[in-house]
Amino acid sequence: MLAHKAEEEGVAVAERIAGQHGHVDFNTVPWVIYTSPEIAWVGKTEQQLKAEGVAYRAGSFPFAANGARARNGRHDGLRQDLWLTPRPTASSACTSSDRWRPSSSPRAWSRWSSARPSEDLARICHAHPSLSEATKEAALAVDGRTLNL
Repeated sequence: MLAHKAEEEGVAVAERIAGQHGHVDFNTVPWVIYTSPEIAWVGKTEQQLKAEGVAYRAGSFPFAANGARARNGRHDGLRQDLWLTPRPTASSACTSSDRWRPSSSPRAWSRWSSARPSEDLARICHAHPSLSEATKEAALAVDGRTLNL
């Protein structure tokens, strides 16, 4: 959490100076360990959710079964996503709906889809260095606000 966290904090300070609401949600800043394979996570870990008694469901997938990973000659690692399950309330007893928790896996920081509006993509903190930073920069470019060009 070095350069990408500092960049988010710098943007928040600049927004506050400009009279806007600058904010950094530190729960959404990715943690990355640049080893081989890389280890990355965003948000709370499975162990933290268990310790807090938070209901969740987990799904994982081995990269050995992923064609793109195999194409690059790598078969190690996996991806795991944690999905929070809402507690039943008097008004809703449904526990089947999910709220996604960012993943705890190698390359977790490259998990975003292009189905989000550009401002939402521009507000996502991507790890540095990573290829997914280009997603943020392209979203910022929509309004002429790139940070690293």
